[in-house]
Amino acid sequence: MRPGLQLKISQQLTMTPQLQQAIRLLQLSTLELRQEVIEQLYSNPLLEIDEGDHAPSENNPPENSPPESSSSETTEIDVDFNSDDPSLHSTAANASEMPISEAEAESTGENDTPPELPVDANWDEVYSSPAPTGSGSEVNLEQIYQVTESLQDHLHWQLNLTPFSDRDREIAEAFIDSIDNSGLISQNLEEIVAHIEYDDPEDALQSDELVAVLHRLQQFDPPGIFGRDIKECLLIQLNQLSLDTPNIAEAKRLVADFLLDIASIELARLTKKTGYTADQVQDALLLIRSLNPRPGESLATNDAEYIVPDVFVEKVSGRWRVQLNDSNMPRLRINDTYSSMIKRSDNSDENQFLKNNLAEARWFLRSLESRNETLMRVAMTIIDLQQGFLDQGPVAMKPMVLSDIASKLDLHESTISRVTTTKYLATPQGIFELKYFFSSHVGTSGGGECSSTAVCAILKTMISAEQAAKPLSDSKLTSLLEEQGIQVARRTVAKYRESMGIPSSSQRKRFENAK
Repeated sequence: MRPGLQLKISQQLTMTPQLQQAIRLLQLSTLELRQEVIEQLYSNPLLEIDEGDHAPSENNPPENSPPESSSSETTEIDVDFNSDDPSLHSTAANASEMPISEAEAESTGENDTPPELPVDANWDEVYSSPAPTGSGSEVNLEQIYQVTESLQDHLHWQLNLTPFSDRDREIAEAFIDSIDNSGLISQNLEEIVAHIEYDDPEDALQSDELVAVLHRLQQFDPPGIFGRDIKECLLIQLNQLSLDTPNIAEAKRLVADFLLDIASIELARLTKKTGYTADQVQDALLLIRSLNPRPGESLATNDAEYIVPDVFVEKVSGRWRVQLNDSNMPRLRINDTYSSMIKRSDNSDENQFLKNNLAEARWFLRSLESRNETLMRVAMTIIDLQQGFLDQGPVAMKPMVLSDIASKLDLHESTISRVTTTKYLATPQGIFELKYFFSSHVGTSGGGECSSTAVCAILKTMISAEQAAKPLSDSKLTSLLEEQGIQVARRTVAKYRESMGIPSSSQRKRFENAK
């Protein structure tokens, strides 16, 4: 074929940068959105924080002023749901500032300043010291930031208090640096000290020397530290107990020789192998359970991760009110000074720079407004469909999928998925991810549907109320659900039980006998 040029007309869908920005903001959580807003605030000079103390003049509005609606207005809408009337009611939230009265100013000492104060005056004679806000013995520990000591710091502190030679101290420091978060040593001792070299070959480190240093370190706090496996960790803790401890000999033997049998909790097998009575085995197992197989986790420095709800739901006067969480979100607006400097007929670089940033600022504010509006609509619809959950808990959860919300709001399922991802809803029942309210369904004898979340809650209630000596099997749980009109297979019951981390009936009975 000869090469040539051809014209071809085709149609394709492309996402504009504005649409891409709106989709990206839609799937951000509250904390991520706050970070995005701050970045836009620093990068775009046409954006500024709206502190509510400035408004454009009515007679001389700035040229190219932004639309009146802003992204922060949507977050102030309170939506009420009437339990009798499913219609949605929206009310605008208003805030007012009350000025401080003169009497309050006098009580706070603001008007007590003398007109003329000598330079050499004593300040304590003029101004009285402020009264303490609380008792000296009451300390709010939650407001005090404490730096948690790491496991290595704790071990180095003990190392400095223990007499070691320079050679042994170098080995001990290598062992401390190689310890994992659980407090165990998983590497080979020779590999840990491989970097320690001496000029004289006769000074090379020996295996018995490494073991001797390790045994000294195993006496450090917390008990069981520097164990090379779980067995050695438990034996270290048992050896540090008093010899008068009841059943300590039986516990040492079980850990040393029958550790795998202990994990299976087979009392008959343990009594047959050890020759101990069932009471001796149970008492020894109780002593072993009091030990910590991961002693290093007691000094772990993992910070707690807190969830910031994106939406709040509360019941006020018998109605459910939905409100977006914008307490820590900066409110943005267009900078009037820079926007008024834009001249329509000017094509200079400075004027074009302001025009581009003004267009980006407007699109960003519109994307924020669209994101908040979509999130509010989705949250309102979820609460409208799941009011039984808010009143009665997970037992009253209704089956719901993404298509149910998408059809009601005339949106695509992918949009609903983006809105409900990493978004959390604060309810009287607790804080839940919006994805939590979507679940599959199972059939009922009356031809209706029951949510899988409600089935799991019912199963958890049944298992918690069962007799310890006679736990309910999966077949029995299936028959009990059928008595309540819920038709579910035994395999489905087993799947729900395992998803909640509940062991089987035989294991639950074994755990009870081992207590």
